Amino acid sequence: MTLLRTQLGNTLRGHRLRQRRTLRDVSGEARVSLGYLSEVERGQKEASSELLASICDALDVELADLLAEVSLEMRLADPAGRPVRPVALAHPGTREDDAAAAAGDEPAGQDTGAVEAPVAEPALALVGGGQAPRSAARARGAVSLAA
Repeated sequence: MTLLRTQLGNTLRGHRLRQRRTLRDVSGEARVSLGYLSEVERGQKEASSELLASICDALDVELADLLAEVSLEMRLADPAGRPVRPVALAHPGTREDDAAAAAGDEPAGQDTGAVEAPVAEPALALVGGGQAPRSAARARGAVSLAA
């Protein structure tokens, strides 16, 4: 089993290296010591949500995108090969379509034959108050994770 901190570190390092940036550059912009950032990237330190948010800002990566990437990598690395559980439709329809589907009815006169692809349940998810702009969410300083 891959540890969350190990996968987070590997993913952060991958983003930094793809941008051809140094630890010194990212640590300075994120206001984190170079040594600590190095330990986070090597999976030796468990980063707080505030620290992850700061590093993500320095790398210009959304925290939610980082967590989704880590979640996917952890699922792919699962040695048990458990199937991914679908939890939602990739592109839900209108409110009327959703209500009709909940009631077991199809919208009148609309049989497209198209089936929406299920989305994998994330191993980690951000929970909270909606889609606030990135800077506003950081200003509040609140990030919650649910597993």
